[in-house]
Amino acid sequence: MAFSGALTLTDLNDFITPSQACIKPVEQTNKPEPQDAGAAATQIQVDSSGLYYEVATNGISTGQVGEGSKQKLTTAEISLNDCLACSGCITSAESVLITMQSHTEVLNFLQNNPPASAYDHKVPVISIAPQSLASLAASVSSSSSQDVSLLQVLRRVSAFCKSALGFAHVYDTTFARHVSLLEHAKEFTERKSGNGKLPMLASACPGWVCYAEKTHAEMLPFISQTKSPQQVMGSLVKEWLGTKWGKRPDQIYHVTVMPCYDKKLEASRQDFYSDVYATRDVDCVITTGELQLLMQDKGWDLSTPVDGENLPPRPYPTLRLGNAGGCDSTIDTATTDAEAEPAFPELLMHPGTSSGSYLQSLIAIVSAAAADPAALELSTKTVRTADYEEYTLTDRNTGAVVFRGAKCYGFRNLQNVVRKVGRDAGVQVGRGAAGRMAGLRARGRAVRKGGADGAPQEERGYDYVEVMACPGGCVNGGGQLRPPAPAQVQAASANTDAEGFARNWADSGVKMDVDEPLPAAPVGPKWGDREWTRKVEAAYWHTLPTPPPTPPADGATPVFGQKGVSVFDYADELAGRVLVEMTGAVSTAEGKNGWMSTLDGPAEGRRQQLFRTQYRAVESEVVGLAVKW
Repeated sequence: MAFSGALTLTDLNDFITPSQACIKPVEQTNKPEPQDAGAAATQIQVDSSGLYYEVATNGISTGQVGEGSKQKLTTAEISLNDCLACSGCITSAESVLITMQSHTEVLNFLQNNPPASAYDHKVPVISIAPQSLASLAASVSSSSSQDVSLLQVLRRVSAFCKSALGFAHVYDTTFARHVSLLEHAKEFTERKSGNGKLPMLASACPGWVCYAEKTHAEMLPFISQTKSPQQVMGSLVKEWLGTKWGKRPDQIYHVTVMPCYDKKLEASRQDFYSDVYATRDVDCVITTGELQLLMQDKGWDLSTPVDGENLPPRPYPTLRLGNAGGCDSTIDTATTDAEAEPAFPELLMHPGTSSGSYLQSLIAIVSAAAADPAALELSTKTVRTADYEEYTLTDRNTGAVVFRGAKCYGFRNLQNVVRKVGRDAGVQVGRGAAGRMAGLRARGRAVRKGGADGAPQEERGYDYVEVMACPGGCVNGGGQLRPPAPAQVQAASANTDAEGFARNWADSGVKMDVDEPLPAAPVGPKWGDREWTRKVEAAYWHTLPTPPPTPPADGATPVFGQKGVSVFDYADELAGRVLVEMTGAVSTAEGKNGWMSTLDGPAEGRRQQLFRTQYRAVESEVVGLAVKW
């Protein structure tokens, strides 16, 4: 089976494991020719290499079992669509079943892609998440005397992807995240004005979304419909950049590098598939570990510097975007001197968390919209660990709570958030761990809500929750690199299993098929090592974020490169232009279309299609106890 070479069972985290309903019955596709009614029955035999054969019973009884009397059975495979349509398993353990999203598929495409002059040639594009760059940077820095920045790693990975693999374009996904944050803020504003339910829950984590769809359908109306940065990047590459290149979406092959295996499932959702062009927004997703395998296969040393790696991030400060509001079609998008292509800003490090800064971006929006932003005070409370924190924005003058949000990482904390959201919103929490615990806590809630005089003293509920399935957030995703292990640990791991027990593999009967070797198990600290996560987090913030400056008082459009204008202004202007060009919006009377503007009817519908998605409950039709073995 074409499993990812970087994926092993030990990669799984504290997610809930699959149930019996996840078992797909073996379907024999190479059935033998039908025999007479009096023919002998058959039995299944397993050889020393683990292959299954169907053997006639009369052959077994006589001891004459030849090669011609046994039929090799095919291996049952579970596709991505099988995963998404089944409710037997709940979490990223589904990634174990993926057969068509791996680095080998990327290599196969690149090797078989026709030359650029051919009609059926596809433009290969790769987009890399900043969390993946941080994992690579931490790995290189741990074996080097000097720390390596995200920008240096991006330039080195870009050189590898272009020279060794043959990708035509390499981007990071931070501008797509910027667009996602803008749409996220607009959706939150809509919900605050009554068009949707609160609290709004983050939707960038596919593990959380898949869990909610299969276990807590009552939470779906609260989940943000804004696409994740990965899927926004898919729309930008195949819709906007494709138009610039004169290519249709099906003439582009888009690969993303992500810190999480669940991103493979997200890219395979039917909502992100174009029936018109028969293509997906993201064709293949590989993890950070799989990218490292590609570099190892090609003999690429990421610790070796490349030309131009110390140049400033794009766009260079000498560039002008011009009228980026989108109403002047004669001005081209800014391009760099290094390459003639539309210039997405590189490595926009949004202040906040390393998992996307969704909560902090909304706090900034709420603060900026207040009548007196200086009167607002932000307080933080750690509920249990750093993975569960509450943020409260209070007006000092009146004491009123203006905004209340939370950051919740890891499934253990997620159960508490589901119960709290259901309680505050008056929604009955369904099945799952959160549902089972809800009844046990109901009596305690009644006591805590009552004051000394018996009057209810209910605290304000959340307005927003930044939810991530992995403890520690995206920098600790299941697809990230493991910390390097000392030599003695590597030597010991050769004779131990995943749980650290001594194991003689030969005596245990373990024999590898020559044609399908298993990848080497990761050595050293396993997934979730806190010290290593802190190092990856430090590598992520190696270049401190630059906060957006105060807008000019005269209302003039800022031009990147002028004094007091940051790359965030450029990103906002470029995002406005992208919005207009992708939706075909009609210019407003002011001559500009900001992202928070409401577009005309057809353009607004197109906007919803490009930057938002939908979720649907997955109802289980299988009872685990009814599975026949």
